[in-house]
Parts: sequence; C-alpha cells; structure tokens
Amino acid sequence: MTALNMNRRHLLAAASAGVGLAFAGRVAAQTNGPTNKLVVVIARGAMDGLSVTVPYADPNYVPLRGGLAIAAPGETNGALALSEGFGLHPALAGLHALYGQGQMRFAPAVALPVRIRSHFDAQDVLENGGEGLRQQSDGWLNRAIVAVGGTSLKGLSIGAQTPLILRGDAPVSSWAPGGQVRDGDRIASLLQDLYVEDPMLGQNLARGLATEQLVGMDGGDQRLRRNDVQGLGQAVAKLMTGPEGADIVAVSLDGWDTHAGQRAQLQTRLTGLDQLISGLKNGLGEAWSRTAVVVATEFGRTARANGTQGTDHGTGSSLLLAGGAVKRGGPIGDWPTLADNRLFENRDLAPTLDIRSVFKGVLRDHMGLDRAALDARVFPGSAAEAPTMDGLI
Repeated sequence: MTALNMNRRHLLAAASAGVGLAFAGRVAAQTNGPTNKLVVVIARGAMDGLSVTVPYADPNYVPLRGGLAIAAPGETNGALALSEGFGLHPALAGLHALYGQGQMRFAPAVALPVRIRSHFDAQDVLENGGEGLRQQSDGWLNRAIVAVGGTSLKGLSIGAQTPLILRGDAPVSSWAPGGQVRDGDRIASLLQDLYVEDPMLGQNLARGLATEQLVGMDGGDQRLRRNDVQGLGQAVAKLMTGPEGADIVAVSLDGWDTHAGQRAQLQTRLTGLDQLISGLKNGLGEAWSRTAVVVATEFGRTARANGTQGTDHGTGSSLLLAGGAVKRGGPIGDWPTLADNRLFENRDLAPTLDIRSVFKGVLRDHMGLDRAALDARVFPGSAAEAPTMDGLI
C-alpha cells in the first residue's frame, strides 16, 4: 500500500458494487465488556527477517550478510537490543519502546507449512490457512470470525481489495485509502439518488459514506497525506473504536521485495511499519490495552546477500507480536543458527516454527477461540503439524 490518501471513488465504487462497506450489526450488545482487538499486518513481498530481528550474536551473521549486516547494539546505526542475542532494526524505535514495556514479542524463524518461493502462491497459503496452495477458498481470519459467532465480531479490510485472509462467509467492511477528488461530493449525491430505492445497494452506499465520515476524511477535514503511515494508523484506529468499531482488521503493506538496494528500502519500509503501529497505539487510546498486532510475511529472504546489495526469495522469516494486550517479552520459538550445515537448502534461514501455531495461539489467548475450533475450522488439519502455542499473550 503506497498511496495513502483517502479515496471517495474507491468507497463509492465498492458500495455500488454491493460489497458491503458497512459493518454488520451485532446480534446483541456485549455482555462481558468491550471486546479485544486484533490487527494482522501482512508485509507483502517477503520481509527480510534477518534485518528485522537481527541475530547479531550469531557468529555467521556478519560473514553471510557482509555490507547488509545490521551492526550490533551500541555501534553506529546498530540494532536496538532485545534479548538472547537479538536486536531490532534501528528504524523500529517505537516497537523497541513497546518491547521495553513488555508489549512486544518476536518469532525469529517462522515459515509456512510448505516451502515455496513464489509471492503469489505463498501469500495464498499464508492467508488461506491450509496445508498448501489453494486448499481453502476463504481466509483463516474470516473463518475465525465465523467460529466466534459470525456477527459478534466485526471485520475490517484496509486496502483497495479485500484480501483472501478476510474473505468468506462472515461479512466484513473495507476502507481503501487513495487519491481524493473533490468531485466525489457531487458523485455521492448522484449515487444516493440513483440507489435510494434499492434495498441492498442503497444501504451499502449510505453505510459506506458513513464509514468515510467516521475516519474524518470526507473532504471537510484535513486529508490523509500520501505516505502518511502514522496518519493511516490513526485513521484505522478510528474505525476500531466506539460501539460499532471493528474488532478484527487486516492491513497490507507492500514493497518488501528487496532484490537490490535493500538497506535504503528497508529503512523506509520499517520506518513506515513503526509509524503505523505508533498511529494505532495513539489512536486507540484505552482500547490499546485490549489490542494485539501481528506482523507477518509470506516468506523470508536468502541468508547471503546477492550481488546487487539485496537478497533473494528465501524461506524462514520473522513474525512480530505487539500490543497493549501482550504482557510478556522474549522470543517465540527456537533459533536454528546460521551455520552452513543448518541453512535450509544451503541458502535460507531454516524455520523452526509453523507460523500457524502463532496465529492459533493469539486467536485462542486473545480472541477466545478454543483448540477444537482452531484445529477443525479455522486451520483445518493443523493439529499435528502446527499445535496451538501456549502463553503468547
């Protein structure tokens, strides 16, 4: 997602197509107090885990990475110290502050259940939650909403299209930041007149415009500036608060395919990720204490730098877990080391943890799903290969 301006045209087009921009109403008011919140951020393009959670204490790291290696904590432009020989990329200062408060954890070596290096195919597996490519036609986050009760949780997609992870039987809302045009007000009025008698499209259009007004980007307020990722986080937070706020949100961030010039690209991408989470935290207010944010990617990148100061498609990568609901720190899962005889296919970080185990642990501990539903409905067939992790939150 690179264009971050609010786009009325996206909202109107989606509403007139009947995709349901409005949130589905709850069956009944919550009886156990405010719900917990979950945000899943997909870093599309294969985020380089070895630059995100830097294994600076591994003696093989610097020789493998050469000029792309992030310096150790305390050195110039060095990593921000975590624990057990790891550090965060220096662009992630906000996340590092959360780590110091016990509100951030990391899994340094996760991967999908299958070993593929195609972005399109790997993203399908990441989002469908199955054992392999195109095994499920819907997304695991949507199935989680269904498993909880279908209409008791509200889903929200941020982006021009609803990603596979949120597609399925549960109705979800969507909001697409993008370029803004002043003619939108006139178009909105015309469309409302056109569809006023249509029981489905008229309601969808009206609700979509209400969503636009809720985030304060309807032309009467300051527009969300291009590449204002912190502003994006705050706008998303607005859609997550209040009685009709979303409970489960999916956000896509593009641009992580760093085959060349990786150092500068990652500085930009990780700064944006840090600002997004900071915007969410600031915008959510007290709801931050009930929020968990998961940052995941489809696969990692090669352990060795290539000849263009970048890295190529790999296997294992990092997963980040943050939020006020996180009450403990430290790494999740084991570290395989970067020794030559431990690299996957002599080139990639070898994964030690199925990424679905982390997803399942968060859904159980944070959103209240039980193991049976997770194993049978949300991540079918995963019980043996990806057992639910305990004590993540």
